[in-house]
Amino acid sequence: MRAEDLLPDDLNQGEFNGTTVRKGTVGAFLINARVLVDPLSSDEQRRQAEQDIIEALPALRALGLFEILQLRDEQLRRLCEAP
Repeated sequence: MRAEDLLPDDLNQGEFNGTTVRKGTVGAFLINARVLVDPLSSDEQRRQAEQDIIEALPALRALGLFEILQLRDEQLRRLCEAP
C-alpha cells in the first residue's frame, strides 16, 4: 500500500478505529521522538516534543503503530506506554 492509497492527496485526515488521524501524524511523531532523545535538544524543545507526542498518542495507537514497532529508547517507550 502506498501513502496515497491510505489518504489521497485531497484528504488531510482519516478515521481509523474510531479516531481521527491527520496526515503527517506519524512523521511528526518521528521528528518529536528524535528531539526528545537528542542530548543537544534544549529543555524547552524536549518539553514541547513530549507534549506533542502525548497529544498524538490516541492517533498513533489507533493506527496500531506500537503493535508493529518497538521503541528502543527507554524514556520514549515509557512515555508512549503510559495510559
